[in-house]
Amino acid sequence: MPRFRSLWRSRGFTLIELLVVIAIIAILIGLLVPAVQKVREAAARSQCSNNLKQIGLAIHNYAGTYDSKLPAGNNATNATGSTYGGYSGCILVTLLPFIEQDNLFRFATPPTNTNPGDTWDAPVPGTNTVRQTPVKTYICPSDFTISGPGWAQNQVGGWMGTSYSYNHMVFGTVHTGNAWVPQYNVGNIPDGSSNTIYFAEQYAACNNNSVGNLWAYPGIDWSWAWTPVFANTAQWGAPAISGTNPSAPGTPPNGGNVITFQLKPTLAQCQKEYAQTSHTGGILVLLGDGSGRSINQGITANTWGSAVCPADGNPLGSDW
Repeated sequence: MPRFRSLWRSRGFTLIELLVVIAIIAILIGLLVPAVQKVREAAARSQCSNNLKQIGLAIHNYAGTYDSKLPAGNNATNATGSTYGGYSGCILVTLLPFIEQDNLFRFATPPTNTNPGDTWDAPVPGTNTVRQTPVKTYICPSDFTISGPGWAQNQVGGWMGTSYSYNHMVFGTVHTGNAWVPQYNVGNIPDGSSNTIYFAEQYAACNNNSVGNLWAYPGIDWSWAWTPVFANTAQWGAPAISGTNPSAPGTPPNGGNVITFQLKPTLAQCQKEYAQTSHTGGILVLLGDGSGRSINQGITANTWGSAVCPADGNPLGSDW
């Protein structure tokens, strides 16, 4: 008996058995990888959506502090009325104190600054300068142009990017000097705040990293949905639709097609005039009531345009 036990113990895997085990493991890994990727994408999507909601909360807290006013998309003054060293300030800079970034806001808007360049190049402990500082709330993990390997991808010309951008038709409708300010406040959006897109996803870098969506930039920053009043082309998310009637947003002349937003474009395909997303199926947006929403890629240009335009008077389509 002991001899038989010894023979049993010495028996190993045959080559066929080993190959079967390896094949089973490979199949399990093949099944597991897509599941893991879906979980990661769901987590990233959730984080992106939460960031937009934080921006929405900041906008409403700003309005609660400043007599129901909306923050300016691009303004020559900051929230307290002092100038940004002669440069125009950005909406995401204005909102810093309302996303618990008070210290960074103070570095970005030094009260005694006399040199405009110093404002954005002011040193910040733990990083290089204001313009090179990543702000977590402004970064979507799915945006490969900012969250890819190496921080070099996060900067365009030395400026740190963001994964979100504002609707110019809400936050930049009035041009005064070198400033673009809103004509609306938080309570008087003509079409209703719950029917109007405030912010949308937008790549941090476009056109092979030659242009960037920058959270802090001394001049008019990156936005989308420019109106015919302020630009040669009307952009409800797409360029080259000159002559679009502002009362019928999203409807190009001569029955042409309008791309509402770019879905997972490459860095080379990305165009700064569009809103774009790295998510599958649709883009995440922030509505004026502070809620987040995922807009399906099949949305029509008219419905998208009506949600973008705060005062067209058109009801949202059934595909909303």
